Amino acid sequence: MAGLNLLPWREKAREEKKKQFFTLVGVSAALAAVGVFAAHLLMQNAMDYQNERNQLLTNEITQLDKQIKEIDELDKTRQALLDRMQIIEDLQSTRPAIVHLFDEMVNALPKGMYLLHLKQDGTTVQLEGKAESYARVSSYMNRLDASSWLSSSNLNIISTDDKAKQKDDDILLRDFKLDVKQLLRQGQEEEAKDVTSNTAGKPANTK
Repeated sequence: MAGLNLLPWREKAREEKKKQFFTLVGVSAALAAVGVFAAHLLMQNAMDYQNERNQLLTNEITQLDKQIKEIDELDKTRQALLDRMQIIEDLQSTRPAIVHLFDEMVNALPKGMYLLHLKQDGTTVQLEGKAESYARVSSYMNRLDASSWLSSSNLNIISTDDKAKQKDDDILLRDFKLDVKQLLRQGQEEEAKDVTSNTAGKPANTK
């Protein structure tokens, strides 16, 4: 037994262990590479899927933006049509106003006075004329206020014209200027008063 040499066996075992070690290292490296590659593929697939979803959402948002613009254009067109319809309706409803304006002013004019000038600024009508007395001017204003097409008469000035006399009676004529508001619709003032009174008389809601 003393002459038995174990060095070749030990050397062979050492070489065998080295081979096993390097084999394990190689297999581990290969498995690690496969794992990294698989993880990369999974991550890439997840990113591609998310990019597809993002692109789909972007396309849908673009379509919605186009639809919103179309809706805005339709709303503008609708509002323009409504405005035109309102203008036409106003013109239709106020068409007889000018006729009634002259009728009411002529019918309300008492004897002993006449008009010289008439000027309209919006719904305000400015009148200038001559009258035999203050009472006739006052009567004329009351008749104008009683009209369903006129209201809110306001006397601006009244003065005596010493040069203007009637031929027969030599009565001094008085110059007058007054304003009166034209109602574009018959009974417009009464409707406004009714709405105001109904709103004022309505009890407040209490909780």
